[in-house]
Amino acid sequence: MTSRETAATSLPSAALAALRCSVCGEAVALTGHSLRCERGHAFDLAKQGYVNLLHAKVAAGTADTGEMVSARADFLASGFYAPLAELLAELASGELVVDAGAGTGYYLAKVLDALPGATGLALDVSAPALRRAARAHPRIGAAVWNLWEPWPVGSGVADTVLNVFAPRNAAEFHRVLRPGGTVLVASPGSGHLGELARSLDLLDIGEDKQQRLDSAFAERFELVDRQHRGGPVTLGPDDVRKVVLMGPNAHHLHRSGLGERLAGLTESVEVTTSFVVSAYRRLP
Repeated sequence: MTSRETAATSLPSAALAALRCSVCGEAVALTGHSLRCERGHAFDLAKQGYVNLLHAKVAAGTADTGEMVSARADFLASGFYAPLAELLAELASGELVVDAGAGTGYYLAKVLDALPGATGLALDVSAPALRRAARAHPRIGAAVWNLWEPWPVGSGVADTVLNVFAPRNAAEFHRVLRPGGTVLVASPGSGHLGELARSLDLLDIGEDKQQRLDSAFAERFELVDRQHRGGPVTLGPDDVRKVVLMGPNAHHLHRSGLGERLAGLTESVEVTTSFVVSAYRRLP
């Protein structure tokens, strides 16, 4: 356990109050080491402090694997994406922050450091990721869930929703946010890791990403702010391997010999980081 981690043995009360039974939608309470609703549906709380609310398997390749999670935790700990975390911490507000696609909890923990009175609820389909998220901060509650399905979260309970390089379910963002609440969407900007994309033939991000994002949110939200962060960073060979292996490219290592090229890296490389954070306010 690192100095940043905490021993998570339960769920913060505000996170528990926000959760709902994923079978019937009723409120849940913590009874012993299980979450139970009045209809008797029960979900065990893992020893690491998270709860798995899934009752159906997700498609292969959907959830981050343990190897991907380890690569992400190590890479983020090196501070290369700290400017993004700092920007999210500046923009977030309120008493309950829901992180949709929280991963290891790195960004949510930074936000909670800046909001001493707030509680975080981390949602992600990857149990290995949430094992880390549940311990990333004492005020984080973590629940395994598929973000494309209706969330096991109450309506109008969140002040801020974080969405960092993760699936975007605009309808659920709108439902769980209180009136006037904000969703902060972090996405890669133009040229993000472009040097690696070209040299390693990585998956394409798409030049029209921001336009598609605005279009998807237009009916339920208004764009109130958009800020950019990033700049050049020098990545060692191990850093390059981690940043590739922590994302969707990890599912495609056999494409064009990507795995072999990663294994053969020996030199440091200067790359460009580019982050865009779009703040959308919930419309009535």
